[in-house]
Amino acid sequence: MGNAEGNAVGEGVAGGQSRAGSARPTALRRSVVLVGMMGAGKTAVGTALARHLAVPFLDADEELVRAAQMSIAEIFARDGEPFFRARETEVLGRLLSGPPAVLSTGGGAFLSEVNRHLIAERGVSVWLKADLDLLWQRVRHKTTRPLLRTANPRATLAELYAARVPLYALADIAVEAEPDLSVEAMAEKVKGALGRHGDLGEEGGA
Repeated sequence: MGNAEGNAVGEGVAGGQSRAGSARPTALRRSVVLVGMMGAGKTAVGTALARHLAVPFLDADEELVRAAQMSIAEIFARDGEPFFRARETEVLGRLLSGPPAVLSTGGGAFLSEVNRHLIAERGVSVWLKADLDLLWQRVRHKTTRPLLRTANPRATLAELYAARVPLYALADIAVEAEPDLSVEAMAEKVKGALGRHGDLGEEGGA
């Protein structure tokens, strides 16, 4: 699958509210699945994008935590990563079986061929593409990332980045993150890329 690189959207009103007559409502044809590294902004951008598109926002990690009644770090510590990944696939399948929504996934979800197949079958994958320096600035002070609990978390992040980027590049759409781009502007950028990819239609249209 090739990437359709997202470009900045020049129009649109902050907060996702359109002026009367300036734009027709859009309908999401299938679920949008946001993929990418920890710190790429999947949850924040996904929440804003869902609001712009008037569809539900779903967070796969949050759903998994709710089902397990423990944090992701606790699941990793008690049951290990393979157990976590199996439960992650179950949650993805359930969430993708519902009506169109914006779905945020954990950083490792798209690495699984099974998950990529599920997403391709039922939705459109969007890679929020952020460079390593930007990711590090966003996650360096976080304590909720079990994979970064190492002696040198910056080096660990770099290793994860190098291993994962070739697989993220298999996403249907790639949208470049920028340090000075607001969450709302990034959401509009993703929306524009979805429109160009053919995943948005006018409400009530064929």
